[in-house]
Amino acid sequence: MSKKEQTSNYDVVIIGAGPAGLIAAGRAAELGARVLLVEKMRSAGRKLLITGKGRCNISNDAHQSTYFKNIFPNGKYLKPAFGAFFSKEIIQLLAGEGVETTVERGGRIFPTSNSALEVLNALMSWVKKRKVDIIYSSKVEEILAEKEAITGIRLQRNGQREVVSTAAVILCTGGKSYPATGSTGDGYLLAEQLGHSIQPARPALVPLVTSGKMAAELQGLSLKNVNTSVWIGNKKAQEEFGEMLFAHYGLTGPIILTLSRLVVDALNQKKHVRISIDLKPALDENKLDARLIRDLDANGKKQIENIFKEWLPSKLIPVFLNELQIDGKKQGHQMNSKERRKVMLLMKNLSFDVIDFRGFKEAIITAGGVSTSEIDGKTMQSKLIKNLYFAGEVIDLDANTGGYNLQIAYSTAWLAASSLAKNLSETVKTSTN
Repeated sequence: MSKKEQTSNYDVVIIGAGPAGLIAAGRAAELGARVLLVEKMRSAGRKLLITGKGRCNISNDAHQSTYFKNIFPNGKYLKPAFGAFFSKEIIQLLAGEGVETTVERGGRIFPTSNSALEVLNALMSWVKKRKVDIIYSSKVEEILAEKEAITGIRLQRNGQREVVSTAAVILCTGGKSYPATGSTGDGYLLAEQLGHSIQPARPALVPLVTSGKMAAELQGLSLKNVNTSVWIGNKKAQEEFGEMLFAHYGLTGPIILTLSRLVVDALNQKKHVRISIDLKPALDENKLDARLIRDLDANGKKQIENIFKEWLPSKLIPVFLNELQIDGKKQGHQMNSKERRKVMLLMKNLSFDVIDFRGFKEAIITAGGVSTSEIDGKTMQSKLIKNLYFAGEVIDLDANTGGYNLQIAYSTAWLAASSLAKNLSETVKTSTN
């Protein structure tokens, strides 16, 4: 290797300048390590800027037990990470950089400014105060190791290959979601080169594609306070209550995204998947039927399509009339009991066959990643390679919406950096004794 190829020596190189990478870099430097943060894009935190629709759902103020229920495949794996750095700590860190926060519905924590850029700028300020070296437009091609220990990285910058020698690496490259932000699965390849097992990456929190034209006819319609169930084969697998949205390709919105993890896995296993929407979850079939009878009696001389306005959003009315083959122009008193029952049943079970899901470009998060069985949950260090650590979405951990995924990134990064700094300190002590 020529001297030209060799760059400065660092205690730790952190790969990826998203939220996990920024927290890991700042924490490692705070504990005395010489840190290089490498980002392949031209700027840091690109994905952070689009979280929470640009508002940045920083975290969630829920108890750890609630987090564990919302994290897959094994939330309790994160007990040590959450014990080291949790929602209170990230709020305090950001407050120290001038970011005020607000707790919203469901415990979701947002910056009061509603600006993801403010959060990113605060993290960058916190990192820069700790004298972290950052290089951009630099892609790491290989993590170098000898005798199952880290020795450096090989990267490409400005068309030139360089080698950086380092005693430790924290891999914070994210998953494959929103690839335009730089998340293209690079970390999986780097980990695989060192012998790590990768659980197959697939889109999570992703919109669903349905068959037929009904969803397209309802495009743009948002439904609130509905109950939505996933049926795999003939068995109900999961249900969620809340808000959803129709799109030209199918279904999206908060509860659909939450259900999508199960749907993606079922479709990948070639199983039949159906989504059933209960438009009137507060009423059982008997109570709903009684209400329909009451409204039809009270408005007997009105046209049925106008009576439907008492029951449904206007965009759903022509779909219902067409689906049930009911003449909307006839009067309410002309609707017979058989037609009325059909209306009631469709309100309780508006069904869509799910045939596909949208890709990584539209997935909020990636399921799959580096297997947790090969990462020590108490330190985030690789069980295969000494001084190789992992943080954030590159690990096989993902969560529902609500700020949980970002908190996983901060917590695993803080624990990784803290463990690494302690490890390096002990190594130095050993070598000087």
